[in-house]
Amino acid sequence: MVPCNLYPQSNLTWVGQPKAGKRMRKYALWALAVTGMLVAGAMMASLGRTQSASAPNAEIYRQLNLFGQVLERVRSDYVEKPDDAKLIEGAINGMLTALDPHSSYLNRKNFRDMQVQIGGEFGGLGLELTMEKGLLKVVAPIEDTPAAKAGMLSGDIIQALDKEPVSRLTLQQAVEKMRGPAKAPITLTILRNGRVDPFDVKVIRAVIHIKPVKYEADDDVAYIQITSFNEQTTSDLMRAVETLKKEIGPKLRGYIVDLRNNPGGLLNQAISVSDAFLDRGAIVLTKGRNLAQTQRANATPGDVTDGAKLVVLINGGSASASEIVAGALQDHHRATIVGTRSFGKGSVQTLMPLGREGALRLTTARYYTPSGRSIQAKGIEPEMVVEEELPDELKHEAEDEGFRGEASLRAHLKSEDEGIDAKRDEKTGSSSYVPKDKDKDTQLKFALGLLRGTNP
Repeated sequence: MVPCNLYPQSNLTWVGQPKAGKRMRKYALWALAVTGMLVAGAMMASLGRTQSASAPNAEIYRQLNLFGQVLERVRSDYVEKPDDAKLIEGAINGMLTALDPHSSYLNRKNFRDMQVQIGGEFGGLGLELTMEKGLLKVVAPIEDTPAAKAGMLSGDIIQALDKEPVSRLTLQQAVEKMRGPAKAPITLTILRNGRVDPFDVKVIRAVIHIKPVKYEADDDVAYIQITSFNEQTTSDLMRAVETLKKEIGPKLRGYIVDLRNNPGGLLNQAISVSDAFLDRGAIVLTKGRNLAQTQRANATPGDVTDGAKLVVLINGGSASASEIVAGALQDHHRATIVGTRSFGKGSVQTLMPLGREGALRLTTARYYTPSGRSIQAKGIEPEMVVEEELPDELKHEAEDEGFRGEASLRAHLKSEDEGIDAKRDEKTGSSSYVPKDKDKDTQLKFALGLLRGTNP
C-alpha cells in the first residue's frame, strides 16, 4: 500500500514515462509557451490578434490573457508579497483537479517522492490517508510501521501535526509534513470515534519498506495478499507461488489472492500479475482520446499455478490496478471473485516528466476488461457477495456517510453510457473493512470453504 497518499487515487494506476523525442519535446515546448503566456498576458493577447489563429486558438489566447491580468493584479496589489512559484503551482493544480480527481502536478520534490514510492521504500509514518470534507482521515495504518505500532486506527481524524492545525494544509502539504528523516519524532493530534476529546500520539519516523506481497500456507490452501503494485510485485508474487507449492506439496487445493484494500499502482505490474495466472487471451484494453492511443495487452503462455483453483478477494478499497487483475481473471473465468463491489477507478494516469520542473500526472485513457467492460464509477461485481460484519463504531459512520467509491469523488469521469442512464449506471462504494483477526474474517473463511468444498 502507498502510505501518505491520496486514497485510493493513490492510487495510482501509473503508466511509465513517455519516450524521449518529438512527443517529449512537444510537452516541453508547450510548458515553456504557457509559462510565457502567464507572465505576459497582454503580450499574448496582442499576439492572438495578429496571428491568423483558428477560433479555438483565439479563445485560449483570450483566456490566457485573462489569467495573465489576474496574475499581475495579485502580484502587484495583494496585501503581502506572494510567492510567484506557489501562485503558478496552485493555478496548475487548480486546472488539473478541475479535470478529474486523479490528474495532478508534481513539483520536483513530490516527483522524487513518487519515484521512491514506486521503488517500494521511503521515509515516513506508514499511513494511508484521504481528505474528506476538509478533514484528514486515516484509511489504514500499514502493518509493522511506526503508525501501526503507535496504535493508529482506520477512521482516526488527524486534527494537528506538531500542534499545527491540519485545516490550514492541503493533503499534499500534510503528507510532506509527516515525512522526514528516520528517528525524527512527530506528534499527531487525533480525534477518534468513541472518544469525546482529542488526544496526542507521538510517532517516531522510520524508513518504510513496502512489501507488496505477503503469503502463508493455510494447511492445504495457499494464501497470497497483494497490497500494492510497485516494481517488485510480480517478482515477489512468483517467489510466493513457488515457495507455497513446495511448502504445501501435492495436497494443495488452490490459491486465494487477496486484493482487498489494494489501492493500485503500476499498470505494467497489473498486466504481468494477470499474465501470471492466464495462459492466453486479452488482459486489458486501454483507449485514449485518439484511436492511435488504443492499446491491448495479451497474456503469454504459461500459468504459474499450473491451472490450480483460484479465488480472488476484493472490497470497496480495491482500486485501479487491482480491478484490472480482478476483471481479467473474472472475464476469463479463471478465478471466482468473492467479497464486495470494488472502488470503480477505470482510468489510466500517465506520468509525464517536465524536465527540472517535476512531472505531470494526467489521465490519458480509460481501461476495459477483456470482454469490453468499463468499470469506471461502477466497479467489479463479485460472483459471490460476502459482507464483513462491521464494528459498531463503523456501522454508525456507514449509516451517516455511506461508503465512498469513484462515483462519489468530485469531478470523476462519468460512465460512458449517455443520457439519464449514465448516472443510474454508476454505483456507490462498498465497505473496505477487513478484520485483523483472521478468525473473524468472513470473506477469507468463505474463500477457504469454497476451495475446500465445505461451504453450505
